[in-house]
Amino acid sequence: MPAEDLAIGVDIGGTKIAAGLVTRDGTVMGRLRRPTPGHDARAVEATVVELVTKLGEQAPRAVVGVGAAGWMDSSGSTVLFSPHLAWRNEPLRARLEDALGRTVMLSNDADAAGWAEHRFGAARGENEMLCLTLGTGIGGAIVLGGKLQRGRFGVAGEFGHQTLVPGGHRCACGNRGCWEQYASGNALGREGRALAGSNSPVAHALRAETNGDASAVTGEMVTRLAEAGDPACGDLVAEAGEWLGLGLANLAAVLDPGIMIIGGGLGSASPSLIETATSAYQKALSGRGYRPFAKIARAELGPDAGLVGAADLARLPRG
Repeated sequence: MPAEDLAIGVDIGGTKIAAGLVTRDGTVMGRLRRPTPGHDARAVEATVVELVTKLGEQAPRAVVGVGAAGWMDSSGSTVLFSPHLAWRNEPLRARLEDALGRTVMLSNDADAAGWAEHRFGAARGENEMLCLTLGTGIGGAIVLGGKLQRGRFGVAGEFGHQTLVPGGHRCACGNRGCWEQYASGNALGREGRALAGSNSPVAHALRAETNGDASAVTGEMVTRLAEAGDPACGDLVAEAGEWLGLGLANLAAVLDPGIMIIGGGLGSASPSLIETATSAYQKALSGRGYRPFAKIARAELGPDAGLVGAADLARLPRG
């Protein structure tokens, strides 16, 4: 493989930083990973430099793409805000380029994952697509006309913060009733804790799983028990699926995609959630019966999506 065909992708997550050498066809040739060093932004930058330097020994001229949770400006140079790290209007691209001596492009982690699914995954061949990442919250990416759309200020795709329930559950963004408060891993965990804490006999599996400690219930636990056949957890997942389908119908009404890809930890772990969401979406879509339904599909690239997409975006001309 010629070194000039490789790019380096970095995916900064809440618990780990993953990096890899990525070919032009999206194949990951080599991977490295380190634990994310807490909330120390400078330590995170140092870890990125370490991983890129190591991988760069095999590709001296490779460009670098970095995907991270947060809002990036439209030029891919500044982190406007990151909820998990102390980056506030941080000129991260310049800092990394100075440290590495390489061209660096920044992107939102959901944008990077969505771009990877568009180029190499479940949305290959479809130029009008949305990608949702379901996990702690709901992130997203928009590809229209075959181009990643970041909006005027670079912060498009925050799907999880459309308000579905005015005055509803408080969201970390400061508002109430955001979509991700009803259709995310955090939402499942909250509802599971409420059920387990109610002492209802239907919550016996959750209480057994946590030795009676309702505060220990997580969204992952609810999903796992639901997929194993527990009726109460199945009901919680179905309820989240109904909310997910409603939000998908809202997105389709505005953007009219050909396909909507569901990824992230929750999307990967719960086929039943996707099935319920698809049915709810088809019931809620405006003009149903007189317009095509967008295809809804699960993401294909798994945990590599972020670093693959970041690497591929780094090859694009700066804009």
